[in-house]
Amino acid sequence: MTRPATDRPGRKRHRPAPAGPERTKIVHRAVRVTTAACAGFYPFVYALDRPAASLYALFGPVALGILSPIPGSGRQRAAVILRALPVGLVLVALGTALAVHTWTAVLGMLVVAFVLTFASVAGPRAAGAAPGLQLFYILACFPPYAPQALGGRLIGLTVGVLLLAACEVFLLPEPPTVSYRTRLAGALAVAGRAAEAAAAPGRAAEVTADSPERLRATGRRLRMSRLPPAERPAGAGRVDRALAQAGTAARRLLDQLARAGQTPAPRMGAPQQSGAAADPGAAADAASAELLGLVAELCAGTATALRSGAPLLVSGAKAMDQAIRGFQALRLEQATGPPGAVPPVPALRRQAAVLAMAESARIVQTAVRVGLDGRRTEPIPPRALFWYADVSTPYLWWRRFTGHMTLRSVQFQNAVRIALGLGAARLVAGSLDLTHGFWVLLAVLTLGRTTAGATWSAVRSALIGTLVGAVAAGALLLVVGRHTEAYAAVLAPVMFAAFALGPLLGIAWAQAFFTLVVSAAFAQLAPASWQLAEIRMVDVFTGSVIGLLCGLLAWPAGARREVRRTMAGLLHSCAPLIPRTVEVLLAPQAAAEPTPSTDRALHRLRLAEAAYVQLQSEPGERSDTPMDWQAVLIMANHVLLGVQWLPRFDLPAVPVPADAAAWARTAADRIALAADRVAALCDGEQARPEQPAHPERLSPAADPESPPLPMLIDLEHWLRSLSAQLDRIEHSVPPGR
Repeated sequence: MTRPATDRPGRKRHRPAPAGPERTKIVHRAVRVTTAACAGFYPFVYALDRPAASLYALFGPVALGILSPIPGSGRQRAAVILRALPVGLVLVALGTALAVHTWTAVLGMLVVAFVLTFASVAGPRAAGAAPGLQLFYILACFPPYAPQALGGRLIGLTVGVLLLAACEVFLLPEPPTVSYRTRLAGALAVAGRAAEAAAAPGRAAEVTADSPERLRATGRRLRMSRLPPAERPAGAGRVDRALAQAGTAARRLLDQLARAGQTPAPRMGAPQQSGAAADPGAAADAASAELLGLVAELCAGTATALRSGAPLLVSGAKAMDQAIRGFQALRLEQATGPPGAVPPVPALRRQAAVLAMAESARIVQTAVRVGLDGRRTEPIPPRALFWYADVSTPYLWWRRFTGHMTLRSVQFQNAVRIALGLGAARLVAGSLDLTHGFWVLLAVLTLGRTTAGATWSAVRSALIGTLVGAVAAGALLLVVGRHTEAYAAVLAPVMFAAFALGPLLGIAWAQAFFTLVVSAAFAQLAPASWQLAEIRMVDVFTGSVIGLLCGLLAWPAGARREVRRTMAGLLHSCAPLIPRTVEVLLAPQAAAEPTPSTDRALHRLRLAEAAYVQLQSEPGERSDTPMDWQAVLIMANHVLLGVQWLPRFDLPAVPVPADAAAWARTAADRIALAADRVAALCDGEQARPEQPAHPERLSPAADPESPPLPMLIDLEHWLRSLSAQLDRIEHSVPPGR
């Protein structure tokens, strides 16, 4: 038996051999699970003569130790295992009660499989424990209907799970990994030093040696895909949402600082010479340096709070908020002053970049403050970004689950696929009265994949391995006969080989050894002949066929088609936000329109992110589509951020000139059309819609006689970035596709 593995990327279907540290982890896990399983199984069989309890004491550690890929260190896994125990006891009791009829067991299987699989939306730990919990119901829902055996089953399961938890903590435990908070604190410390160096270029060598490449590399280390699953802030609660948002904002800040480091900067902090004429550009850069200094202080203070766990004060975010507003007021005063006092356009553009950095730092600090506190707060502006801060925890979980209750969610698709497969397997096994019919469901559970091709590859290897294992088990049963002490001697080493060599050598080896394991175990519980190996082969074949049919009928392409749909829907929902935001900025302040609602785009973003994560785990993804899906997600995040912070700080205090307003509307409309055009490409349309000509310049900022307002510079900064990102995405697709 092998645990359900996510499909590996690449055209070849076989899995590369694990590296040295990974091999060590596999061997250590095999030692822990084998020890826990045997420590519970042997006493119940030979000392207490409790066969029902012994079976559950054996499969309890196997289910939660091998079948369930629970992430984390030894103590983290032990905590998840202990929390899963009450759920497992309830499932065993439910399965025992519903085993009275085949149809009741099938209905229970459908509900249990769907609920436990869909629970993956709660995060990697819930997703990891789900397969093992399903096995507890599967074991109990098969004949004979024996409610009188429920006590022994519960005792055996409790003992087995407790032994596994103890082994996770004390027997070759996995060491703890670097926590997400520590990683985030380190990234913010790097960002703080970079901001301090940017604020005082003359002292850059004294402050930091961080290069733009290192800044970007630090940001990449915060990506969810590069974090250990146990450390990913993927839950629906307030703390995980806040820390995930802080990580995204920190990555954005590091990228902004890296871009600033690649641009030759003036001496922002250099004082002017005494008696010299005031230089508008130097004055503008001095204001930028002051704001960057506050960014550095905010990053350093937030990093310290993450390391110590001390709560952050609201005053820090309020101070940054006031500094940003003062910075904008100064920019407006400079831009509307006498012609000789207006800063040059390059200085205004540098100010726009600094403003974006300050807003990123403010979001990081606010999100970390919410994450460290964990309690409900007063509404935090902009509420569209921090909507989770002032709502109840049950509502957060309800929103997470209901948000994925759609056919466009890959988690929902996976739950439906597995529920139908296990339900059909239980119906077939019960209708045909297959002996040891739970092996049919076990085959469906362990061999199912998210694509039909990957399922067939797993099934083919599993059948070969099961056939070899059945032949070996049949020979063992014929030679040994009813000498149970021989099976007892064989069980532990064969179990260790199954759990250690199976993950290292592949599914075929795992199935071959596990066939020997179950044959040796059941031969100790009741007299068995070589026909037990034959039954094992028939059951695995039946389960493989059912799993393969479900893979062919229920979303056989996996996430490939869904990622196209969700990415296209994401871009379609982001496109109208661009001209709407421009209209908000162009309206007079007294009659400004409300900020455009981003609820639909945020929902589409979550679905697209989930589909992309699954796509990364499926074979052939890198070669089957040239579209840069991650660039689409980054562009959508950039749109949503601009929708929130531009109206917050850039509402004009004076009317916008007519020619500038016309430029802004034209540029926004063209970028929205480009987003729709890229969405059509994401959805697989072969013919590219007609591309409108881009204006020669996105901004009238080059006109020295009509200096632009700071709002126009900030808007130009946002629109130019969106236009460049869309161009990169579009040009990543070869012509003709």
